[in-house]
Formats: sequence, C-alpha cells, structure tokens
Amino acid sequence: MPGVAAPKTPRPGVLPDFVRSLARSAPASLHGKDRVRYYAEHVSRFTERQREELVVYLDRFVARMAELGASDLDMGGPATSGHAWYRVNGDKKPYEETGAASNDEIDIVLLNMAGEAQQQELLQDGSIDFSYQLRSQGKTLRFRATLYFDYLHLGLCMRAISDELRTLDGVGFHPVIKKGLMFEHVRDGLTLVTGVTGSGKSSTLDAIIDANNESFHGHIVLIAKPVEYMHTPKKCIVRHREVGQDVNSFKEGIVQSLRQDPDIIVVGEMRDPETISSALEAADSGHKVFSTLHTSSAVESLDRMIAEYPHEEQDRVRNRLADSLRCVISQKLLPRVGGGRVLCKEVLWMTPSVRAAIKNQNIGEIYQMIWEGGKLGMVTLEQDLARLLKERKITPETAMNFANNKRRLQQLLQ
Repeated sequence: MPGVAAPKTPRPGVLPDFVRSLARSAPASLHGKDRVRYYAEHVSRFTERQREELVVYLDRFVARMAELGASDLDMGGPATSGHAWYRVNGDKKPYEETGAASNDEIDIVLLNMAGEAQQQELLQDGSIDFSYQLRSQGKTLRFRATLYFDYLHLGLCMRAISDELRTLDGVGFHPVIKKGLMFEHVRDGLTLVTGVTGSGKSSTLDAIIDANNESFHGHIVLIAKPVEYMHTPKKCIVRHREVGQDVNSFKEGIVQSLRQDPDIIVVGEMRDPETISSALEAADSGHKVFSTLHTSSAVESLDRMIAEYPHEEQDRVRNRLADSLRCVISQKLLPRVGGGRVLCKEVLWMTPSVRAAIKNQNIGEIYQMIWEGGKLGMVTLEQDLARLLKERKITPETAMNFANNKRRLQQLLQ
C-alpha cells in the first residue's frame, strides 16, 4: 500500500511489494473503470521513490525491445496472460522469461506512466496516446505509446521510433514522384501516406520531411499525437506540436499553423471530417500538406475520405479533393526472404484524368489509370509486388497474401 517505505535502491525486474499490496487492497465490488480509478487515486499519492521504482520495473520490459530488435511491445490486460509480448520481424510472441504479473498489478504499473490529466482522459475516453523515452547504453530511445482499456483492465502498446532516418532515395520513388514531393518543385496541395498500423507510414513521412528540410529555406510545422521523430532544423525551422500537450486537436493545430507562416504542414493523421476539411483548406490556401490515413490502397483512401462526410456534402468534398490532392502513397511491409521486412508501395499521382474521375464519381476507374501510369511514376501494389518477386526479395506466397487485387497479380505472374 502507499505509505509503505520503498527500498533505498530500485530493483530492476522485481515488482515492488507495495504494488502487490495495493492490488490486494482493491474492494472486490469494484470493476473496470471504477477499479482503475481506485488505483489511480492511490498512484497519485505515491512518493517519488515509489514512482521511480515502478519506472525501473517497466523500463526492463521496454529495454528488452532494443535487445530483441522488436518493433512493438504489448503488455497488460487478460489477453496477454500476464506476459510481455514483442513483435520481431512481423511476428508477435510472448516472452515468458520476462516474468508474469497479475492484471491488477500491471494496471498499477501502467497508471504510473500517466500524469493526473492523462489519467482523467483515460478514464473518460478509454484510451490515451503519448510518447515515452528511455536512456539505454548512452542513447535516448523513443517510443509511441497507447494506453487503453482491455476488458476491465489496462493494456499497453508501445512502438519503437527509429533514431535513423530512411533517405528519400531509399524509399525508391520514381523521379517524377520524388520531384513532386519536394517543396522547391511543387509548393501546394495534399499528399497522403497510407497503410495499416505498422506499415512504415511514419518512416516514409519522416524521409519526405527530412528531404525537404535539407532542400529549401523555410518553415515546417508538424502536428502529431504523439510526436515521434524529432527533426533537427537544417535549412528549415521544424516545429513539433503534440496534440493534447501543445494544442487541443489536429483541427486547431492546422488552423493555428496558418497564422504561423508555414511552407509545409504535416498532419499526423486525418481521423475525422473536421481534420480533413482543415487539411484541404490549408492545401487550398497554397500550402504543401502531408498527412496519413489507415487505408491499404489509393482508391480506398479516396473513398474513405469522401465517406467521412454526410451524403449531401460528398459532392462538394469530392470536388475539393480532386482540386487539392497531389499524390497518394499506400504501402505495406512484407516479410523479406532471409529475414527482416521489405517495403511495397502503390503510388497515385494526380493527373487531369484522375481529377475528372474523382469529380465524376468514377473512382473505380483510377486503379487502371495507376496501372497504365508508369511513365508518370505511378505503380499499383500488384506491380510493385511483381517487382519484388522478380528481385527475389519475397516469395510467391507472400506476394499473393499481400495483394489487394489477386487477379491482377496472377496476370502479371503468368
């Protein structure tokens, strides 16, 4: 229980006794958010020494990510059976050697990560996003974290943020597309980087930001939740604004940025119609805007954005999108032959034909335009899968499993 004297020196890897005592003290009548609220009230009264000991205990699991080369860590909640799970080379598995703890004990450990305002947000919304740092072997390791409710208890997912930037050349864009991503060549419009969670969207977006940071003298405003990679100013001022900490919402961040003399605005994610409208307005007003969506193809990205609005507003949004959009990059990370993962991407570049298809509600025709648009730098996911297969970087089974259009891929492989 809080108030019990903490050891003089935190013990790495050992769950503190006061955590076990607090977990046993919770009334049996409390469940779910009421039980977590009970723990939160006691965690807020922990001494600095007690909170430090919990940090040391948690950091043992976080540091293990670097040792394993893991991209993600999951812990907490009934689904994990009391163990920490790590995703290594795309596969997520439990590591029992890190020990086990009860759901209630892990609830207490995880609550210690959040301040009182974050705890209130967690209890109200059921989830919070934040960044996390750990000093290990003389380096600062950074992580993106999500803390959320998982069947009456708390679950944690942490994503490692690489401190090594991929170069824009390393992403492998066609020269036409690479030129279009640079402010010095195309100074306005909206570019989307899309893909499911864990598809490398952030890495690609950071490569684009860094290339622009090195190529022109200007001002880049990045709005994210949470901020992941911290860009060092080179030729540009690069401002990092974290939603929930520096600004209340993505929408407010975009609106405020328009008064901050930006050249490029980066929106971490477009989650709702308000954010989409604000991003389109920024692009319409002559700014270069980059953002992300959780979609797996260029066509799906267009459909998703339009479908976010009521039916009576969709024609207006369709026209704005056709006028403002410049590029859609949809990507996946695939298992590489011999280990590791390799990037596969679909790229749509805005042409008069694509613009007309969007305005005339013929979005279904755009896939064929991408298929035939190789000279303009466009490529379908299936064409890129065929390239990777030809280069023997992936297996035929992997190619078929990750294809959006399996019939088209079969045509390419015949």
